[in-house]
Amino acid sequence: MTTSHPKAGTKGVARADRERQVLAAATEEFGRHGYEATTVAAIAARVGVTKPLLHQYFGAKQDLYLACLEPVGERLLEAIRDAMADAGPGARPTPIRVLHGLFTALEGQREAWFVLYAESLPPDSEVAHRAAHYRGAIDDLAAAGTADLLRAAGSHDPLDADALKYAWRGLTTALVRWWIHHPDQSPEAMAQRCARLFAVGGTVLAVEGADLADGA
Repeated sequence: MTTSHPKAGTKGVARADRERQVLAAATEEFGRHGYEATTVAAIAARVGVTKPLLHQYFGAKQDLYLACLEPVGERLLEAIRDAMADAGPGARPTPIRVLHGLFTALEGQREAWFVLYAESLPPDSEVAHRAAHYRGAIDDLAAAGTADLLRAAGSHDPLDADALKYAWRGLTTALVRWWIHHPDQSPEAMAQRCARLFAVGGTVLAVEGADLADGA
């Protein structure tokens, strides 16, 4: 989803408001174009400020990226933890709750997912280390959730859980990418769509598994 950020002059805008404008524009630019392809000049131009002012507020490009990355990482971690804890009677399956929580956390700033899951960040940099920290924390939650699902299905192989964790990350990234191209889809609509897709996928896999067993 593309969020419009009307340009405004440097004067007459409180610093806190200006910083929020910069972070919103920078998060979208970094998420859409990646770290290397995004320039501080482009972000400054979107907000209607000068590069020196942006550097004054946030420092170097890596510092600005961190200022975008950390709120995204914290917001997504909180959404996943809340979704995994909300397992009361009548609750949706954990994967659907988690996806709904993620979509809700990203609504209005969908490209933010790709600030955390950027394909390339400067090697051995602070931004790479912080992204790895949040990704690792999310992976730990995913590993716990997928291990529970696998145990319920009778699998106790830790490599199954590890493989499913990586598959889950790829699936979530693909769903967010699709969602960005369908801005009319709300978080609830996406959760319902995922539930339907998972149900179909489960049916197909069950049939194929039965066919393989019959042919063994």
